[in-house]
Amino acid sequence: MARLVFGALWLGFILYAFILAPPDQPDTFELIKRLSTGAWEGINPAIIALFNAMGIWPMVYACIALVDGHGQRLRAWPFVVGSFAVGAFALLPYLALRQPNPEFAGHRTPLLRLVEARWVGGLLGAGAIALLSFSLLQGDWPAFWHAWQTSRFIHVMTLDFCALWLLFPVLLRDDMARRALTQPWIVVAVLALPLVGACLYLALRPSLSQAVGREVAKVAG
Repeated sequence: MARLVFGALWLGFILYAFILAPPDQPDTFELIKRLSTGAWEGINPAIIALFNAMGIWPMVYACIALVDGHGQRLRAWPFVVGSFAVGAFALLPYLALRQPNPEFAGHRTPLLRLVEARWVGGLLGAGAIALLSFSLLQGDWPAFWHAWQTSRFIHVMTLDFCALWLLFPVLLRDDMARRALTQPWIVVAVLALPLVGACLYLALRPSLSQAVGREVAKVAG
């Protein structure tokens, strides 16, 4: 059932982006080029913040999906790599095809130890908070609303952000189970702070080795 839901979401997202979203604008390529190269003069800070946030989201998902994919027949890394280019369009197929994975078996590779490091979550969190503050203090939100209504690029990028935010608990719940975290308020707190909450979770979550140690202690006790 979950595969059908995520598959339908993926197909619906694609159809909406290319058929129902506002038309593309002639300056879209130039806007993307300027956003990518840091030539931000004259660009709405809200758009700058959103564009850069879409660079943080794939790194956040990498920190949770690569661990999840370690126990899957279907590895997560190709979907994570694709998400750096197309966001949720690349991750939804993984969510559709993965199996529930509340346990971690095997050893942690150097890559997994890196994405598990709390300092990585801390850096991502600092970047997310900086972008949020920048957009709230400097952003022209009426102009952003107009751009959302008239530009396919801004419109789809905003929906992509929302999709990555709302889909995060799909992987979060299994990640919590792997770390023996049972507090339901964690999911609520993560969702209450778009992007920032996910980054803070990565910065504060116990490591897999700590979780295993606690489970061994419980059994021994």
